[in-house]
Amino acid sequence: MTSQACSFAVTVPSVASPLRRHRNLHVVRAQVEPSEKSIEIMRKFSEQYARKSGTYFCVDKSVTSVVIKGLADHKDSLGAPLCPCRHYDDKPAEAQQGFWNCPCVPMRERKECHCMLFLTPENDFAGKEQAITLDEIRETTANM
Repeated sequence: MTSQACSFAVTVPSVASPLRRHRNLHVVRAQVEPSEKSIEIMRKFSEQYARKSGTYFCVDKSVTSVVIKGLADHKDSLGAPLCPCRHYDDKPAEAQQGFWNCPCVPMRERKECHCMLFLTPENDFAGKEQAITLDEIRETTANM
């Protein structure tokens, strides 16, 4: 699973000497992290929903961390916690429609979480915890 931070590339012409007839192009990559406030909101939501639904976080906390950060990123950029583990042709339209906003309809109706954020006890990847700290999220996603 990859980090869900927004990533984009910008091509910037470099300064070329007057003797050169071509320009060198450099690619600059920028990553925008979700706000601490949104991460904390989604962390608390995830804990509360796991308890309410009788589900558990993945035994690998980095999975939980990446999904929470992805939800926070979508909360910041779209105004809604759109599922970060799916491809959308039009993210704003999907967020407004609400079907894939966390908890998505498949999770609410059948306890099926595509992101592996909310796992039923019988799932082989389910851990025993329904809590994660902000420090755990920071530590497990620091190098992503």
